[in-house]
Formats: sequence, C-alpha cells, structure tokens
Amino acid sequence: MSTQEPLTELPFPPVTKQHILNCSYHNWHPQYRAVTPKARLVPLPTAFLDYLRSDGIVLPPEETDNPTWSDDDSGIFSGADNNNDGDEEADTDPSVHWRDTHEAISRTIDELGGKVAPKLNWSAPKDATWIAATNSMECSSPNDIYLLLKSSDFITHDLAHAFDDTADTPNTPDPEIQYHLVLRKWINLNPSVEFRCFVRDRRLVALCQRDLNHFDFLFGMQDRLRQLVQDFFDDKLRDSFPDPNFTFDVYVPPPHDRVWVVDFNPWAQRTDPLLFSWMELLTMEVPEVQTKPREEVVRIPIAPAGGASAVSPEAEGSLTEERTAGGTTFISLDDISSGSDTDDSDVEEIWRPEFRLVRKDDPEAYGFTTPQYSAHKMPRDVVDAASGGEGMMREFAMQWQDAQRLAEQQRQEDSSEDET
Repeated sequence: MSTQEPLTELPFPPVTKQHILNCSYHNWHPQYRAVTPKARLVPLPTAFLDYLRSDGIVLPPEETDNPTWSDDDSGIFSGADNNNDGDEEADTDPSVHWRDTHEAISRTIDELGGKVAPKLNWSAPKDATWIAATNSMECSSPNDIYLLLKSSDFITHDLAHAFDDTADTPNTPDPEIQYHLVLRKWINLNPSVEFRCFVRDRRLVALCQRDLNHFDFLFGMQDRLRQLVQDFFDDKLRDSFPDPNFTFDVYVPPPHDRVWVVDFNPWAQRTDPLLFSWMELLTMEVPEVQTKPREEVVRIPIAPAGGASAVSPEAEGSLTEERTAGGTTFISLDDISSGSDTDDSDVEEIWRPEFRLVRKDDPEAYGFTTPQYSAHKMPRDVVDAASGGEGMMREFAMQWQDAQRLAEQQRQEDSSEDET
C-alpha cells in the first residue's frame, strides 16, 4: 500500500516576484514583438498612477463636453461641466498633472487607426466593459480608456497586489514596477480560436479554449491546431522565456496557419486554468525529456549518379544510404518498414499535450447564463443604466447622488434626535 500522504495544498513551485515581473507585458514584448498583435506601450508617470488609484471617476474635458448635463459633484463623467463655480483648472482637469501622457495616448490611438484595446502590465479591464458605450474594450479616445481603467478591479489588482502570495523572503523589498499602458490596435478577434497554453518544466503539457462555449468546427481542426501551437512553442518560446513554468495565451487567426502570442501569465493559482484544474496540471504525468542525444542518422534515398553506382540499378530504388559516425551502409527500405533491422528500444511513443475543447454535451457549454467577470461588476441597476447609454448613465448618477444626500440628511437628523 502506498505510504504517500495526501496533498493538503496545491504543489506549486515557489512563485517569485521576478517570475511575476517576467510575465509583465513591458518585459516580454520587446523579445516577442514580431509574433504579437500590433501594440504600443506608453510609460506611466507617478501622477497618472495616483489618478488611477484615486476615488471617483473624473475625466479630462473634451471638446465635445456639454456643461449642461452634469452637476458639480457627480463624481462620474466629469469634465468642462464643472467650471460653473470658477474652480481652478487642476480641479476639473486631472490630466494637467500628466498632460504629456494624455497627449501621448491620444497620438497613439491615432497611430493605431483610431481604435485600441487597453491593458496594464498584466491585466486588461475586461471586468469593466459594462460601463463602456461599446460594451467592449474598444476605445477611440483617451477618456474611453480612463473610464475602463478606473472601473476595473483587475487594474486595481495590478496596481496594489501584483506581488501577493509570492514566496520571496518577507523582508525582501518589492522590486520597482515600471508601469505601462499597453494599447493594442483594435481588431475583431474571433474568440473561438483563442487558446490558453500551460508550460511545465519547459514542456507544453496542456492547452484549451479560452472562450468557454462549444464550437463544433474546432474538433475537425484539433490535431492541426495542437501541432501548430506545439511547433510555435518549440520554435519561439521554449528556450527563450526566462522561467521554466508559465502559461501563455495565443490567437490563431484565419486561415489558421500562424500563431500570435497574446499574453503571458504566471504559473500560479491567480491564473485561471479554465477547462483544467491546477491539481491536474501540477500532477499530470509527462515523459522525461531525453537528455542524451542518440547518434544522428540521416537516411537519403539513392538517386542515379553520373559515375558507377555502388549497387545495381535494379536495387537503387529500394535502398537508402545510412550515414553515421561509423561510416556508410545501405539498408533496404523493406527492412526499414518491416522493422527487421531497427532496434525496438529506439522507438519512442509519441506524447502530445492534452488539448481540451468544450464539447456539445458538456455542462460548460450551457452553464454561462451569468455574464463573465460578473463577480467584479457593479450592482444590477448600475449595469442596466450603463446598457442604456450615456443618457441613462447620467440619470442614474444623479439619482444615486440624490439618494446619497437623502441618506446623509437622514443620518444627521437621527444624530440630532439622539443628542436631544
């Protein structure tokens, strides 16, 4: 009987702060820029990071701002509308403290065709798309970007909790993070061909869909897609990424003959394993990598030459030339195919990474009535207001403010009654 004690926690190798940094977009993008979607990085100064961390949503004024629709302290969709009381520019335009960054973002949007998708070093504000007019991460102005960033819990995590649960010495100070705003050229990605890939000890051990819906056509392409991603990993990532354990996301655009790397994620519990469990990925049996190379053998079909052939013309078509370090011999193709002259010990079973797709009868294909990232969203009435466009969102903001005033007035009245 086995004496091995049952696992009480996931057997992750220690996750270091350097591993987290290695997965930061600004660290890996220069090396893999040729195989990533077109993007630009804008360095973020401390003043802009302070703006992202501050409470409330105050947006810089735009030329199209209408000062009639918002009151002085709505805290959302603010801009030139708050100049009625003669406030200083710094009170109504937060970008005065990071004007160069604001202008760089605007220029970058124009350079990338007028539409971009934003993210920070590790995370994209996918949990905040409910507040965007497009209900997506498509942004056509700096204010579109600021609204998403300031409404996202994912972005807050990047800013405040990047090194949570790392295994470095407790007294080790956190390394300085060079925060960047990543602006990707907006393209309509087909979610059915986005895949998450898992690498353990520099072996691609598993991959699966990122979009958890059933796509029937993927099953006919499964072997081709797996080999395509495997070849990409072997050629571009296996020996070049600094860590032996990591995950990466890829996109395989039509006609499905090339791979783009979209992102890298830590080999840590914070990364969603999607169709796998982390226990599966951490304990999955994978063959050992062959460390001792066998003697190189190159078999070349014999073709007629200008001089005398080493074998009779009748036999030329049925022989191959085997060149090894010990010399040259001739082996019959029939013997090769029958295995009579091959060593069975040299025959290795082909191992392939597990590739999981959502099947038609899987519960996952039908269990997504709750919108993705709903745990990070605002209450239902806020979501409904956002879906109604800017007019409804403004109306909701004013109603919310009125409710807050009434609640404060009630608290003051209750306090007065208690004192008497």
